[in-house]
Amino acid sequence: QIAFMTLTLFPVRLFFAAFMMLLAWPFAFIASMGSDEQELEKPLSWWRKIVDILLKAIMRMMWLAGGFHWINVKGRRALPAEAAILTVAPHSSYFDAIPVTMTFASIVMKAESKDIPVWGTLIKYIRPVFVSRSDQDSRRKTVEEIKKRAQSDGKWPQIMIFPEGTCTNRSCLITFKPGAFIPGVPVQPVVLRYPNKLDTITWTWQGPGALEILWLTLCQFHNSVEIEFLPVYIPSEEERKNPVLYANNVRRVMAEALGVSVTDYTFEDCQLALAEGQLRLPSDTCLLEFAKLVRSLGLKPETLEGDLNRYAASAMKMKNEKVDLKEFSAYLEFPVSHTLESMFALFDENEDGIIDVREFVIALSVVCKPSKTLETIKLAFQLYQSENGTITEEDLAHVLKTAMGVSQIDVTHLFRAVDEEEKREITYDDFYRFAELHPHFAEDYLYADQMGAESGLETSSLSAPNGICTDFSPENTEGKNKPLQKKLN
Repeated sequence: QIAFMTLTLFPVRLFFAAFMMLLAWPFAFIASMGSDEQELEKPLSWWRKIVDILLKAIMRMMWLAGGFHWINVKGRRALPAEAAILTVAPHSSYFDAIPVTMTFASIVMKAESKDIPVWGTLIKYIRPVFVSRSDQDSRRKTVEEIKKRAQSDGKWPQIMIFPEGTCTNRSCLITFKPGAFIPGVPVQPVVLRYPNKLDTITWTWQGPGALEILWLTLCQFHNSVEIEFLPVYIPSEEERKNPVLYANNVRRVMAEALGVSVTDYTFEDCQLALAEGQLRLPSDTCLLEFAKLVRSLGLKPETLEGDLNRYAASAMKMKNEKVDLKEFSAYLEFPVSHTLESMFALFDENEDGIIDVREFVIALSVVCKPSKTLETIKLAFQLYQSENGTITEEDLAHVLKTAMGVSQIDVTHLFRAVDEEEKREITYDDFYRFAELHPHFAEDYLYADQMGAESGLETSSLSAPNGICTDFSPENTEGKNKPLQKKLN
C-alpha cells in the first residue's frame, strides 16, 4: 500500500495541501496588516468575519487533502466569556493543529515561528502569545500575557494551550505545566483521539521523524480524528490559589474522558531516562524521583547549571564531611520541608540521619546534564580524589551508584580494567583514556553482570515505541503513595 500510494496519491495530496496553504497566505496577510491590541479587543468587523470563514474553509480543504475526510466533533465549544482558555491533550503530533485551524484560537508559540515564510503569516493571524528564547524574562511575560487575555471577559480570542508541553504517545497524560492555570479562570478541557487502525500520527522524541510521519500519513487512504469539548471546569477557591492542584484536577478529568492513566513524570524526566550518554540509567533508578524533588524544591532548569557549580564548590570545601538534615538545609539554602526531608532520605544510606553532600552534587549533575556522562564523572573525581588526584575502587563505586541512582553495583571488573598498572587507584585521565577506547564501558563492565536477565532488570534503552520508556508505565497509579525508594540502601 505504501509503495502504491507513494507513486500515486501521495504526490497529489502533498501538492494540494501545499497549494491550500499558499492560497490562505494572502488572506491572512491582508487581515493581519495594521492590527493592534485595541483593534483585537473589539468584535470582528464584517470583512474580518468573512476572512475567518474563508480561511477556515481553506484549512479544512488542506486537511481533507491529507486524508482527514471528516472530523468528528463531540460536545460544545464554550464561548470566550465562559472559558477564556482551552486546554488540549494529549499532545502527540503536529496534526494536533487541526483544532487550532478549526477554532482559530490563539496559541502560545516561539517568537521565531512568525519569521517562517507563509506559515509565520498564518500564525500571526490567530494573534498568538509569542515566547522569546533570547529573553531571560520571557516565561514571566508569557504568563502575564496569558493572564491579561484570560481575564479580559471575552474581549480577546480564546487561548488554546497544550499543557503537557511536549508530544507523547497518548498512552497516558504526563504532568501538566501550570501556565494555563495560573490566571485562575475557568478552562474548557478538550481531548483528542486518533482512532486509526494503523498509527502514523504519533510524533515523539523516539520513532519516526516529522517527514516520515507526514509521508506515512498521506499514504493512508483515510485518517480519523475525534475532538471532544468537555464541560467547562470552574476552579474552586483553593485551585485558584494553587495552579498545580488546578492543573492536576483538570488532568484527572481529561484522563477519565480518554480512559487512560496519568503519570507524574514530565518531558524532562523522559529526557533524563532516555539520555544517550555512555552511562545509561537502569529502569529502577531513583534519579527520576530525585529529579521530581529537585523541581518541587524550586530549583529551576534555567538556573540549574549555575546552582550545580555553586553546590559543587561548596562540597569540595567540605570534602568527605557528612551533614544532618539541618546542615543540609543550610547547604542548599532552603528551609526544612517535606520535600527536603524526602530528598535527604534518598541519600541517607544507613538511616543514621547524615548524608554525604557529594552524592547530592553528582545526582544533580546527572539531572542537569543527562547526556554528558564524562562531565559528571570528571566532577565526581574532583569531589572524591585524594591530594595526588586519585580515587579508589570504593570511591568509584560510590560515584557510579550515585550517578546511576541504584543501591548496589559491582565496579570491580571496570576498576581493574582501568587500573592496568594495578596501583589500586586511578586518576580521571586514566578513566577518560579508557572511556575513549571503550565507549560502551557501562554495558561491557557494569550492565552485563548487574543488570542482565538473572537480575530481571532492564536498561532504559529497552523503551516502549515512540517516546514513553518502560520505567514510566502508568499501570500502578498508587505508586506515589508508597515510601520513597532509598538510593543507597
